Amino acid sequence: MGCTNLILFFFFLNLLSLPSASAASPSALGAGAPAEEKVLCDAACEAALKDAPLVELPSGLSYKDITPGTGPTPPTGYQVVAHYVAMTPAGRVFDSSLTRGAPYDIRVGSGQIVAGLDEGIATMRVGGVRRVFVPGALAFPKGLPSGPGRPRVPPASPVVFDVQLLYIPGLDDE
Repeated sequence: MGCTNLILFFFFLNLLSLPSASAASPSALGAGAPAEEKVLCDAACEAALKDAPLVELPSGLSYKDITPGTGPTPPTGYQVVAHYVAMTPAGRVFDSSLTRGAPYDIRVGSGQIVAGLDEGIATMRVGGVRRVFVPGALAFPKGLPSGPGRPRVPPASPVVFDVQLLYIPGLDDE
């Protein structure tokens, strides 16, 4: 099993063991979310996102910056530390580093995460929070099984990530 496959295997294994939580509707990802469901974008953020400019990339990926970062942008191959909330287009959360209580370490450009999220993080600045709209071709080609209390992600279906880029070890050490 290659390194990328091994990482994906452990990601999926971890996804299956997530605690149960109710999902929020896309218009209430914060205000109407149950107390146990933590989000990066609350009701006020959702309202502000409606007027935020949508950036569309040639790959089909698009994003809206919730909070533009002011730190460095991660070079390809560098590790970054980020929080994320992964959702279906309808706003149902299927994975979250916030729920697990620990940020996720990602090596940018290594194929460690879905291609769309990798592309969305590559242009972020530290301190930024972004909503990334990942088309099916850049998401989970084989889909994801549902975890307890979580929705299933069908093969090649679009997904949405809210991402907060916390820091880049070695570039902005505190």
